[in-house]
Amino acid sequence: MVVYEEDVRKAVFKGSLPRDIFERFNNVFISLYATHDLSLFDIKKLKSSEKRTYYRVRKGKYRAIFYIEEGNFFVISIAKREEVYDKWV
Repeated sequence: MVVYEEDVRKAVFKGSLPRDIFERFNNVFISLYATHDLSLFDIKKLKSSEKRTYYRVRKGKYRAIFYIEEGNFFVISIAKREEVYDKWV
């Protein structure tokens, strides 16, 4: 299952995240959920904590930050490259 944080859903609803960009990332996460193959897309492992490991996926100027827990994908942020890491930290 792919779960989007409340901030991501609000950004799509308000229009601050373009719908076509969201759909592009949604297709990525659907593919990842179906295959569980992180090598299909431009995915990079980010900082790890004791609880979880974070990843980023790149599509053009936009990035999505997510983590995987029990086979499910939790997307915590989707934004432009300049903004996504500020929101995440």
